[in-house]
This record gives sequence, C-alpha cells and structure tokens, in this order.
Amino acid sequence: MNTEFITPPNHVGFKAKKLFGESGKIIDGAIAYIAPDGGGPLEPHTHLRDHLFCVLQGEAKILLDSGEVVLKEGQSFLVKGNIPHSVWNNGKEQTVMLGITVEQ
Repeated sequence: MNTEFITPPNHVGFKAKKLFGESGKIIDGAIAYIAPDGGGPLEPHTHLRDHLFCVLQGEAKILLDSGEVVLKEGQSFLVKGNIPHSVWNNGKEQTVMLGITVEQ
C-alpha cells in the first residue's frame, strides 16, 4: 500500500493517498469524534463482521486480544470481528476516525 500522498494526473492543488484496497463487502460506515482519554467499549468485544478503521485526524490505539495497534493520521487497519477489540484516543487532542463495517 502506498504510504505517500500523490497528485493524480490532471489534478492541481490535490493530494491523495489510498487508505485501503479490497477489504470485502461494505455493510455500513460511521465517523467518530473521540475525546482525549475517550474510546470504547470498556470491555473489548467481538462480532460477526470486521471493522476497517481509518484515522482522519489525531491518533488511535486499537486494543486487541494479542496486543495493540497505534494508528496515526492517514493510516488504516482491518480488525477481524472475532478478535476481542476496543478503540481509544491515543493523544491529547480529539481523534477523528472513520469506521467501515465489512463482510468477507
């Protein structure tokens, strides 16, 4: 996955970066504004479908059964629904995340 912003051909003043590729069928999507020290759920949970988390602003920490993943602005991560997880703001400013529910 390209980690750099590029200017596509025939664009001006336009920077883009692919956040993710084929990840399954999109079921729904939501935007979350997470305050410092905010997040959840308090107890990690599981479910049938996966979540693709994309950090638009700030920094998020995804707690997983086997450890944690820290996402910085412009990064994404697919969490398998059957792995216990929760999502937390990992900074001192508000974090903005896009959560996309996908079915494999």
